[in-house]
Amino acid sequence: MFHLIPPVLHRQLYHVAYWARSLWWRTLRPTVHGCRVIALDDQGRVMLIRQTYGPKHWVAPGGSIDRSEDPVATAHRELAEETGCSLSEARKVAEVLERPMGAYNVVHVVVGRSGGAITPDLREVSEAGWFALDDLPEDISVRVGAGVHSWVAAYNSVS
Repeated sequence: MFHLIPPVLHRQLYHVAYWARSLWWRTLRPTVHGCRVIALDDQGRVMLIRQTYGPKHWVAPGGSIDRSEDPVATAHRELAEETGCSLSEARKVAEVLERPMGAYNVVHVVVGRSGGAITPDLREVSEAGWFALDDLPEDISVRVGAGVHSWVAAYNSVS
């Protein structure tokens, strides 16, 4: 149904939703569960995106985990929705507790293989690209920048 909303309007709705979520998190301080997708191509590069709302740092794709949804299933769904890419050989490598805006965010980090052309949805994602692990953008989010090397190492140690 959301695909029926024109992209320009959809982006504006994301801004409103981000503001409302921020207010809810600051006020009620809930515990939420999310998924962060570390997608690697065949050259070992990592996919990063810029969202159309919130801070404009480069981040990993991801999103909220639906009730009773497995984090790996969430990773598949979110990556496809946001970038048009598929994910293979995916597995959860970490669980990180973050405190954005006072809420408790349990982030399930899923690493897997992807590749090919990225097609940002232009609703939630404005820009996307592949980045070498030794040449990450300077404006990468602190949380992703701090963890990406260890998450990829954990994934590769089992491969």
